[in-house]
Amino acid sequence: MKAASLKEFFELLPGKLDAVAAEDVDAVYQFDLSGAQGGQYVLIIRQGVCQVAEGTHDDPHVTLAMAGEDCIKVLNGQLSGPAAAMSGRIRIGGDIGLALQLKALFPTLG
Repeated sequence: MKAASLKEFFELLPGKLDAVAAEDVDAVYQFDLSGAQGGQYVLIIRQGVCQVAEGTHDDPHVTLAMAGEDCIKVLNGQLSGPAAAMSGRIRIGGDIGLALQLKALFPTLG
């Protein structure tokens, strides 16, 4: 999936969720993205359904902070999420396990 912008990417994301993998997941992801492609997005996965909203959540389970450009690269498979986190390009707050689970929840990305 090649989206023209992060906003478009997040709008298309619910259709890419693997409902079987997400069946037992109840998680709130906060994306804090900086730079020209920046913005704030909330990803809620509950009972095999994904909802996306712009803005912030009061109590997310995990927060992912990075440059918007890096987010697109990770989501399109051009940049390794774990490698980017280890090098400090992605800052993870909260449940790191949920952050690592994103790839399994959206296997068709990248």
